[in-house]
Amino acid sequence: MFALDVGIAAQVFGRHPGYRVSVYGDHGLDAADIRPTRSLFDLRYADIVVVPGYENPQLPIPTEYLEALRISVGRGARVVAVCTGVFALAAGGILNGRSATTHWRHTDELRSMYPEVDVVENRLFVEDGAILTSAGTGAGMDACLHVIQSDFGTTVADDVAKDVAFSSVRGPNEPRFTDVLTPTRASLHATREWVIENIGSPITVQRMADHSLLSRRTFIRRFVSETGMPPMHWVARQRVLGARRLLEASDWSVERIASATGFGTAANFRTVFRRETGVTPSAYRKAHATVDAA
Repeated sequence: MFALDVGIAAQVFGRHPGYRVSVYGDHGLDAADIRPTRSLFDLRYADIVVVPGYENPQLPIPTEYLEALRISVGRGARVVAVCTGVFALAAGGILNGRSATTHWRHTDELRSMYPEVDVVENRLFVEDGAILTSAGTGAGMDACLHVIQSDFGTTVADDVAKDVAFSSVRGPNEPRFTDVLTPTRASLHATREWVIENIGSPITVQRMADHSLLSRRTFIRRFVSETGMPPMHWVARQRVLGARRLLEASDWSVERIASATGFGTAANFRTVFRRETGVTPSAYRKAHATVDAA
């Protein structure tokens, strides 16, 4: 297995007191001085299971490991497969009928070996129910941060990202640019930063194109290439992300948050927020707030 994948998961989850990190396995599969701290049998009691990548995905996985993974999934554990770790899940039949991704070098191999898996390309990670599969080592960190965001909110996940010197939490549908551990500075980075700094103001495609000194048509083409989504879809996601942070860390009213994040009216804010997150702003605040709302 890749020691870096294990180290990343331990670093990310180990930064928050809500998680207790253990390494499960038998002593015959040590790698780079990373040794199991608990038996493979105990894996069935884990709430979150991170499966690291390994060098040759065509190598057979020991039956006892596959069975342990199947038992964990069967009892409701969340599973994060980093890079080629997805092959272990596929070998255990866990991904049959599910969507998954892996490192771009191995997507065709995964599709060929396991035709029952819906292989998704050019995504940081794919979430299908309780199963998350990532496109590589760097994307594995994104997937782990996504789990923390789901458990404790965006503000907490952002704090953990800062602790490990990583970019803010990125969503599963963002494209995989390169498999690196630091954010890519794409050509429209400055314009995206400008949008975030002015998220409460009216933002249009033309304003963004003017800021980037590009024609509207060229701007849209480059923006979609770099982010994987149309400009205004990306803007809406940034507004929702900003609203989530305010709902978690402030006692501002829904009306004030709607204005500060560019939604305009509280009604529009509630509609978009529920569409993007699946819950109302009030329900989200109740689940994640760190201060009492006024």
